[in-house]
Amino acid sequence: MQSQDNPQQPAADELNAQQAQAPADASARVAELEAQVAELKDQYLRTRAEQENQRRRAAEDLQAAHKFAVQKFAAELLPVKDSLELALADQSGQFDALKNGVDLTLKQLASAFEKFQLLEINPQGEKLDPHKHQAISMVDAAGAEANTVVHVMQKGYQIAERVLRPAMVVVAKG
Repeated sequence: MQSQDNPQQPAADELNAQQAQAPADASARVAELEAQVAELKDQYLRTRAEQENQRRRAAEDLQAAHKFAVQKFAAELLPVKDSLELALADQSGQFDALKNGVDLTLKQLASAFEKFQLLEINPQGEKLDPHKHQAISMVDAAGAEANTVVHVMQKGYQIAERVLRPAMVVVAKG
């Protein structure tokens, strides 16, 4: 019966072969995982650098926007300044021509204000609004309701629904 082979022998040989290959497979797997870690680390560093660059560019853009925010408005005011300088340089002595020139200059200024939504607050006859008006004094005004604006001392201005300067007003007593 010795001629029969041991049935457990092939299984043992296979087990020995698997055990011998296991360290080789583990080494290959470790190398593969290390390569993946290195790749992911590189992607992380690149992504982080890109985010930092985007943050820096956004900060620079914001700073430039603040710095040049009034550039268009200022460009609209230059013709107004030019017109005023011409009016002051006029030596003709013609009062009506000077008045017409100042009127046209005021229209240029109003056009620039309108273009940039800089609106006038002229509350004559309106109820006092402490968000838009600053009451300077109160007077007795016949026929005027209490806290109604009876005189505008200085017009106010607002830009895009935000008050730049409240209107200085006189209101009726109650």
